[in-house]
Amino acid sequence: MIDLSVENDVWVVTLNRPEKANSLTGSMLQTLLDIAERAGGQGARAFVITATGKVFSAGADLIEAQAGLATSPVWDQLSEAIARLPCLTIAVLNGTLAGGAMGMALACDMRIAVPGAKLFYPVMRLGFLPQPGDVPRLVRLIGPARASMILMAGQKIAAEEALAWGLIDRVVAVDDLLPSARALVADAIAATPDHARAIKAMIWG
Repeated sequence: MIDLSVENDVWVVTLNRPEKANSLTGSMLQTLLDIAERAGGQGARAFVITATGKVFSAGADLIEAQAGLATSPVWDQLSEAIARLPCLTIAVLNGTLAGGAMGMALACDMRIAVPGAKLFYPVMRLGFLPQPGDVPRLVRLIGPARASMILMAGQKIAAEEALAWGLIDRVVAVDDLLPSARALVADAIAATPDHARAIKAMIWG
């Protein structure tokens, strides 16, 4: 349910559970965490996360969410592992992004999405708190008022509006998603790892 390909030190991670809208189980989250940690330890020069089908991820698997996965610390552990990567990281959103799955996208350096994709995080309606790292990342990107639109007012934000806000960095046709991501990482993988790491540290602190 999680696919990984590595070529020229570009790690492409793909959520592959389209029949369940790529909803995430505890096992899938642990696999993603393990991959992100390995990428950091094995010299990944770029890290791309995407999905199959028409939805990036519906968030937590419903059955496992009801059994406690919705409040598991593994979500934040995954986001932190992605945020710590010293290489360029990109979330490639092939469709709608919902719930806790937003954390891994917020942890990336940039996000590109298909037209019509929606982003929402219905913690107010569901009675959960967002993961601790997600809120400051969201506020840094779009400010407190727009973060409140998503987290408190429960609004679904279309990719085009998210682009205007700065939550999405580029909207591209579905067939252009991975080619666009590969073009965006080209300079970073051509540079030395130390150079890329230093620039990323200057950007994100």
